[in-house]
Amino acid sequence: MDISVVVGAVLVLGLGVLGYLTLRRLRALRSGGVHAALRTRLDPTGKGWHLGVGRYHGDEFVWFRVLSLRPGPDRVLHRSGLEIADRRDPSGAELYGMPPGTRVLRFTDPQGATIEPEMEIAMSPDALTGFLSWLESAPPGRLPWVS
Repeated sequence: MDISVVVGAVLVLGLGVLGYLTLRRLRALRSGGVHAALRTRLDPTGKGWHLGVGRYHGDEFVWFRVLSLRPGPDRVLHRSGLEIADRRDPSGAELYGMPPGTRVLRFTDPQGATIEPEMEIAMSPDALTGFLSWLESAPPGRLPWVS
């Protein structure tokens, strides 16, 4: 087998994967998606963030990791299971990977236990406004912590 055939096959396969990831991201953004970074393990050094696209689907916020071949969402956040425990600006090493003005939210569930081990999401100010509106717009009686 000639080396050029192997190199050509690897190149075509790589372009196919890149094309799939690009189309997946564009489709998520066109269907009402917003850019959002998410991490499930809190690390004081600022590591563990994954870039993705989030989309509102009824009472769920579905999040798709940018570099994932998984056809469905990587995380599904249910509105009734979220309560904001803390809001902060990115700090330290986080500043280099996030756009200016980004805010970070840390969540707990309404009963006081932490979600996932702990989870944070970072969004631009515009995306955050939409997310907070969605979080607070549940029908009456659906969110026990809203009075």
